[in-house]
Amino acid sequence: MAKHLVLVAGNIGTGKTSLTERLGDRLGWRTAFESVADNPYLSDFYGDMAKWSFHLQIFFLGHRAEQHVDLAHDPQSTIADRSIYEDAYIFARALHHLDNLSERDYLAYRRLFDVVTGGLPSPDLLIYLNAPVSVLMERIERRGRKMESGITDDYLALLESFYDDWIASFDVCPVLTIRSDDLDFVHKKGHLDIVVQRIQDKLAGKEEIVFPKNG
Repeated sequence: MAKHLVLVAGNIGTGKTSLTERLGDRLGWRTAFESVADNPYLSDFYGDMAKWSFHLQIFFLGHRAEQHVDLAHDPQSTIADRSIYEDAYIFARALHHLDNLSERDYLAYRRLFDVVTGGLPSPDLLIYLNAPVSVLMERIERRGRKMESGITDDYLALLESFYDDWIASFDVCPVLTIRSDDLDFVHKKGHLDIVVQRIQDKLAGKEEIVFPKNG
């Protein structure tokens, strides 16, 4: 069986962690997640974003680069909750846009990011989950995480616009876009079955082409 490295990307609340966990269980793939509990900068960052944004982004860059290489070299197939690419194209960009990351620091970070990612093994597939901002806000409020209490509709909409820009030009590997607002792969086995089949088809290079009957 071929070895694959798959990355799951998407805005806050799209269901990345749930999908990563279930795909790992279903397919027997090794799973990897974001570094939160052992992140030495998160609490400082939430206390003073402008002061600690650069430090946080550098930590994430190092952590995700190590994780990416480790997963790429693992002999078994692997799937990661969030990609290293989102750090720069979504979150560092948002911090810069909101004046929490200076122009000087942003450019220094992007230079280092480009060097680091330029030497990484390419993933086999990027799964991009998306859903309307209103759905994301409902999910975020429902799960009630303290660190997400300050997230607003405007912030999610900003991130969504950056995701649109990024996905439109992303060419590192094939992309499978999945709308997750009406998808319940947690409670409905049939939904997960569909996602698994689409992923396997995409990894195998299969694309279904349907011609109109009267065409």
